[in-house]
Amino acid sequence: MTEFIVHDDPVGRAASNYIAHVDLAPFELDGQMEQLWLKPLNDGTFAIACIPFRTYGLALGDRVVLSADDQVTEVVGLSRHRVLRMLLMPSPDPARLPQAIARIKNAIKEADLLSEWSGDRHVAVDIPPQENPSKLFEVMECEVTEAGAFWEWADAQPFST
Repeated sequence: MTEFIVHDDPVGRAASNYIAHVDLAPFELDGQMEQLWLKPLNDGTFAIACIPFRTYGLALGDRVVLSADDQVTEVVGLSRHRVLRMLLMPSPDPARLPQAIARIKNAIKEADLLSEWSGDRHVAVDIPPQENPSKLFEVMECEVTEAGAFWEWADAQPFST
């Protein structure tokens, strides 16, 4: 059975969006597909209109090509945006996770960055070119040190099919 990773509130949602999928098996996530929101462009390509949660090598605004069965097959243009992702860990203290989420959301808002959440523990943040998210890094580093959270850059691996 395939598990679909969906974007409930994509940052680039528009009436003309298109939905395609990425098979996550090349990223060691067998049996999972990420549903990506795309903006159709006039040249047969599509621009990523969400912030990828699990797909490596893609970011908001990147231009991609689709297969006949609506799967992303190739990156043909980079937006130079990056995706910073974090997975928060559950805590025995029931107040810890909501406080951590509030701190992260506040740091994202103060930095005027776009983000999307998958559930209540996984956030993907769009980092535009030339942006310095140092305050957000400080908040995230606190979560890594104090609560064992994990973070990564989505471009740590290239896109692959």
